Amino acid sequence: MNAVPVTILLIEDDPGHARLIEKNVRRAGVANQITHKLDGTTALEHLFGRGEHSKSDPLLVLLDLNLPDMSGTDILARIKADPLLRRTPVVVLTTTDDRTEIQRCYDLGCNVYITKPVEYEGFASAIRQLGLFLTVMQVPEQD
Repeated sequence: MNAVPVTILLIEDDPGHARLIEKNVRRAGVANQITHKLDGTTALEHLFGRGEHSKSDPLLVLLDLNLPDMSGTDILARIKADPLLRRTPVVVLTTTDDRTEIQRCYDLGCNVYITKPVEYEGFASAIRQLGLFLTVMQVPEQD
């Protein structure tokens, strides 16, 4: 069986952070297609209203929690509640380092939680580590 390339859905409202995430994911050797959405509404439309695209397409979600139109935790909850998307790996990338919020994300089913340091080098390092994670990650088979 041939592996189907994993598409990365980046949900991030800050264009600078989005460029930094993509640059460092590429620097880590990940060549997967990255689809970028600036807000929760368009991200949910992409995930749940994909037209001719099958919801079973392999997918990884990189999710910021602080979006202009809704909370990333709401998006995480929607993904994990959907029978076709619940196995989709979700990596939370956010500035929020509140222990309660981190625990809530893990309780909702996020796979990895990365706090974005305000300082560039720390953030770049975290994204490079994420890139290395993506190079070895196996997406579970869909039911």
